Amino acid sequence: MALAPVSAPLSTVDGFVKQFLQNLNFDIGVSLSASSRNDQYLALAGTVRDYLMARWLDDQRRQNDLQAKSVCYLSAEYLLGRQLDNNLLAARLTDIATDALAECGIRIDDLREMEVEPGLGNGGLGRLAACFVDSLATLGVPSIGYGIRYEYGIFRQTFVDGQQVEQPDAWLSLGSPWSFPHPEAAQQISFGGHTETYDDRGVTRSRWIPGWNVKAVPYNYMVPGYHNGRVNTLRLWRAVATDAFDLRIFNSGDYEEAVRAQTFAENISKVLYPEDSTPQGKELRLQQQYFFVAASIGDFLDNVLPGDFDLTNLPDRVIFQLNDTHPVIAVPELMRVLVDERGFEWDAAWAITQQCFAYTCHTLLPEALEVWSVDLLGRLLPRHLEIIYRINDDFLEEVRERFGDDELRIRNMSIIGEHPYRSVRMAYLATVAGAKVNGVAELHSQLLRDKVLHDFDEFFPEKFTNVTNGVTPRRFIRLANPTLAELITEALGAGWTVDLDRLRGLEAFAADPEFREKFAAVKAGNKRRLASVLHERDGLTVSDDHMLDVMVKRLHEYKRQMLKVLHIVTEYDKIVSGRATAADITPRTFIFGAKAAPGYAMAKRIIHLINAVGEVVNNDPLVEGRLKVLFPPNYNVTLAERVIPAADLSEQISLAGKEASGTGNMKFALNGALTVGTDDGANVEIRELVGDDNFFLFGMSEPEVEALWAKGYKPSDFYQSDDNLRSAMDLIASGAFSGGDRSVFEPILSNLLYDDRFMVLADYSSYIDAQARVDLAYADQDAWTRSAILNIARCGFFSSDRSIKDYIDRIWHTPPTL
Repeated sequence: MALAPVSAPLSTVDGFVKQFLQNLNFDIGVSLSASSRNDQYLALAGTVRDYLMARWLDDQRRQNDLQAKSVCYLSAEYLLGRQLDNNLLAARLTDIATDALAECGIRIDDLREMEVEPGLGNGGLGRLAACFVDSLATLGVPSIGYGIRYEYGIFRQTFVDGQQVEQPDAWLSLGSPWSFPHPEAAQQISFGGHTETYDDRGVTRSRWIPGWNVKAVPYNYMVPGYHNGRVNTLRLWRAVATDAFDLRIFNSGDYEEAVRAQTFAENISKVLYPEDSTPQGKELRLQQQYFFVAASIGDFLDNVLPGDFDLTNLPDRVIFQLNDTHPVIAVPELMRVLVDERGFEWDAAWAITQQCFAYTCHTLLPEALEVWSVDLLGRLLPRHLEIIYRINDDFLEEVRERFGDDELRIRNMSIIGEHPYRSVRMAYLATVAGAKVNGVAELHSQLLRDKVLHDFDEFFPEKFTNVTNGVTPRRFIRLANPTLAELITEALGAGWTVDLDRLRGLEAFAADPEFREKFAAVKAGNKRRLASVLHERDGLTVSDDHMLDVMVKRLHEYKRQMLKVLHIVTEYDKIVSGRATAADITPRTFIFGAKAAPGYAMAKRIIHLINAVGEVVNNDPLVEGRLKVLFPPNYNVTLAERVIPAADLSEQISLAGKEASGTGNMKFALNGALTVGTDDGANVEIRELVGDDNFFLFGMSEPEVEALWAKGYKPSDFYQSDDNLRSAMDLIASGAFSGGDRSVFEPILSNLLYDDRFMVLADYSSYIDAQARVDLAYADQDAWTRSAILNIARCGFFSSDRSIKDYIDRIWHTPPTL
């Protein structure tokens, strides 16, 4: 087949074939007959990238001409998922690419399996960021997502004897066709050293004399909007040494020392969330955070703004959105650039800075509100610490002017904390500096105002707002659940993918027996698809006639995977104790997916217990296959796209007042799973929308949690007074799931009995009652299907497009430029 020039139109099958073969021949360097599947995948990705590239360059030119206000989204992680299908869908190339490859004798499904998911995120924070950049492009909002190009991601999870073992996630080993470097746009990033003052024509100024520096090299990912021709940018930074190789030292024979600077620099972008239980780990995390925000601010000022731009007008051109506390060191960095490098007076620079940042808080846990020791900050970023001190002094002076010498209030609001060590409270810095502060669900935002940042809400009431999270329907319905997407389109017509409120039209179909039958067939097909994936991926089996009860999220005590374990053990205990037969138990497959942070010992013990319970339950003939516990390792977006559409029941069981929002709860509801959950995070809004009849509520409310704490919570009292709970915990304590060794899981049980910070035992009875209601409801499959359809119909609010519109209206004021 003859090769066509690069200009051949990719929007035709013939043009796509020609460009694909040209990429295979000249980019990959192989002929079609000699190519491997990975060669073919790389050529396919390159062909799609060629199509997007022309549009990306057009957008760069248009934005440069328009000079419209941009959103710079600063996030430590982006959990992107696979890119091929998402880009094909957005660019309307799926059918063309499928047919073109078929002409070359290639099945596109075979190439899909070659794609490795980028290791650029971990949990909900990163997945939210990925949804938001998708929606920004789809809505035509000028934006750049900024982050780090991690070489090894967080880690690849494996299980050895049921225990989590972390392996490097070498996701770049076979090539990364969706990103491209721009070394000519690298930024130099400095660390360490000292500061000095000098006289600038009668004005005393400060300057930073760094001790060492690294280079930040940008790698661009193109982010296509859905069917609108728009292609925005995700720019991720890789750290390299400024002097990577010393030939003199190498020639002397000291090969290690010759590349020491390179190794030291590259550690910065090696892994996501390096273990920070050591001083070295803490320092590396701070290096990462400063590295990417300094590079991002420098990039915007140097490469996005025109050279003659008056920075007095910077708030008219950019809003830097701080995705949690990780990027908050950007605040003193912008002040340093304006005051030290651009010659602004302090007050003028601060007025600019306060209009250029907005802060999203993603937690209610005090320990998750990031702090940095003054010693570490002073050693690594001495000028930034000086700036933070000045910001704090000026702010506390305002507090005194408003409230007088109320020293308790002043200590509580100070950006500098004194106990247990002198530190910088990054959430406070972000709140003082940000134009707006938002929570991510109605309850979360209210608790931020009332409890976490109460003093600041009194001082800055106009700053606080809410933007409830959302998820992109492109990935989590159209791509993840294509048969459901077809059914929705058949019922409602096209257009719902960018207007999820239209799902409300499905409500009328919930009463239609024929539509319910079709929906049930879609769910059954998704279960079969998941069964095939888990069998091929992990050697696991899923029974067709089981309810799929799913809990997938980070392993953290506040998310209460232990409550789910106690439910499973309770069901198992009923059988082995003779209180019930296997036939009395609703057939369920419990699916877990979770990673524990490498240094989080209790979370790793809980993973071990889940796997140990599964090993016993799955192999006990008394159970007769009615209960099954599956924990496929290394849960990621790719697996989520198979698990979520197949789920019947979504477990959202955090202690009320602890979960900020959640987005998994939204994905499950939008794919027709019913929720068992507490009134926590966005569960509150889901329940209000879908109705109590289509949601299994249990547990204490947030005020009830607070009242029990105030009264004096004694978890052992709940253990003593509940026969089912005591029996389940005693079964674990007996060694039934640890080969008779009573010591293996004793730390978990002791933690529950004598600490139980997240009140697992207090909510246990209510949870078991809710699960009994689940069993009763699931027995009527037709009614369950009706509830599942109503969940989808009433959850259109949870589109990330709606979230971005809220950000635009309430915080950013950045209109689309399509």
